[in-house]
Amino acid sequence: MIKVGDRLPEGVFRIKNDDGSTTDLTTGDYFGGKTVVLVGVPGAFTSTCHNAHVPQFIANAAALKAKGVDSIAVIATNDHHVMKAWSEALGADGKIDFLADGLGDFTRAIGLEVDMLPGRLGKRCKRFSALVEDGVVKVLNFEPEGGKGISTTGAAAMIETLS
Repeated sequence: MIKVGDRLPEGVFRIKNDDGSTTDLTTGDYFGGKTVVLVGVPGAFTSTCHNAHVPQFIANAAALKAKGVDSIAVIATNDHHVMKAWSEALGADGKIDFLADGLGDFTRAIGLEVDMLPGRLGKRCKRFSALVEDGVVKVLNFEPEGGKGISTTGAAAMIETLS
């Protein structure tokens, strides 16, 4: 599993552009030379992710950027079509980027794949938030085991870290 001090492994994310075309971004392309808040979630449109977790980062995007964050990105093991629709549904355009890890390759590479087969959701990403500087993990937050809701992985916790 990835930890503080590790460099993110090479991976490829797919985004769907406004004109319907797609762009593949490597971790080097996206994280290189930037300070990024990376938010990992189990799935687009899922209740906690859609109603509680990602909206915090949208609402606090300006505050995070005022603290030196260049970009905020959310990843999920959903395809780029779903991630684009989710971004639009949340009104996130221009605030945070939605990066599709459709096959879960990046999620597996960072050691954060979780088996949600019993709930018929398949293999997903463990909920986390991270501060990444030039591709190196500086802060890595997880919710407490068995915890409900968003506390340690939310925007407020990240803002506090940056203060």
